[in-house]
Amino acid sequence: MKRKDFLLKAGASVLMGPVAMVACKSEETLSPSSTSSSSNNSSSSSSSSTCKVGDTETDGPYPLYNKRDATITHADITEGKTGIPLNMVIAIKNVSANCALLPNARVDVWHCDKDGYYSGYTNTGYLGTQDNTAKTFCRGIASTDANGIAKFTTIYPGWYQGRVTHIHAQIYVNNVLKLTTQIAFPEEINTAVYTTDLYKAHGQNSTKNTTDSIIKDSLSNELASVKSNASGGYDLNHTIFIAV
Repeated sequence: MKRKDFLLKAGASVLMGPVAMVACKSEETLSPSSTSSSSNNSSSSSSSSTCKVGDTETDGPYPLYNKRDATITHADITEGKTGIPLNMVIAIKNVSANCALLPNARVDVWHCDKDGYYSGYTNTGYLGTQDNTAKTFCRGIASTDANGIAKFTTIYPGWYQGRVTHIHAQIYVNNVLKLTTQIAFPEEINTAVYTTDLYKAHGQNSTKNTTDSIIKDSLSNELASVKSNASGGYDLNHTIFIAV
């Protein structure tokens, strides 16, 4: 779904609105114009059982292309933001090579903080208006290793009006954008997280995966596997399929 369609649909207002405290840091400037032609809660993504290019999604209203540089090329993207720790492991597979894992792919990710606010922009949410134009929290760039894996340390995202919990991701190969996608979270884990002390002020999100205007038709390849860990946080594993 294109950004224009989403904004018309969701409206221009953005209402934002054991546990460990962690802190959010955030890349290489690159415009999309270079694109190519459970408490042991757990849930498994079904994307790993297929071998086809993932669905293309909007980059949203907060992609911050002018800050994709070395300052956010790192694995720890918390930059002082508090929240439940989230360890992300993202595998990139190439459907043009029988879905072999792809080394040296660039993975850009970004998401809102626990209260539903993005860095790099002025946002209005349940805590009022925040000027985050000089900040880059919860944004990061990493390259996949020899095994096709990119890792990030962040916090569990919050939510904002009209959207379900999600993370944005873009995959580049040789500085060419191959896919813009989003990563969804299991509903039962969203519910558990949003009842904790750090998140409960904002309450539960009324928008669900099955009603979200962007993700509802792409859950088969955008729903991540998320499990609680012994440190009081969560581990996210997700596979993204591209064609090179």
